[in-house]
Amino acid sequence: MNILLLEAAQQELDEAIEWYAHQAPGLGDALLVETLKAFKLITQFPQSWHPLSAQTRRCRLNRFPYSVIYSVEGDDVLVIAIAHQHRKPNYWRDR
Repeated sequence: MNILLLEAAQQELDEAIEWYAHQAPGLGDALLVETLKAFKLITQFPQSWHPLSAQTRRCRLNRFPYSVIYSVEGDDVLVIAIAHQHRKPNYWRDR
């Protein structure tokens, strides 16, 4: 399976990494590493996480308050959002 990110999801990830990088040395990198681990798990077990709708699922990160919102489309995993768990719930639904 391939991971594909919507442009908006990539921007959310980049902004979160930058924000954490300014909070403490190495923290932005830690967010990126945890996100990449989540991507790997999602590609290995795409149906294992909480369904949000018939097409979308949510994989929560462990250390950071973010979720990977994704859908499975054939052999691809489309990341719709890298959503903060405590801000603007469901803002990504129109993507």
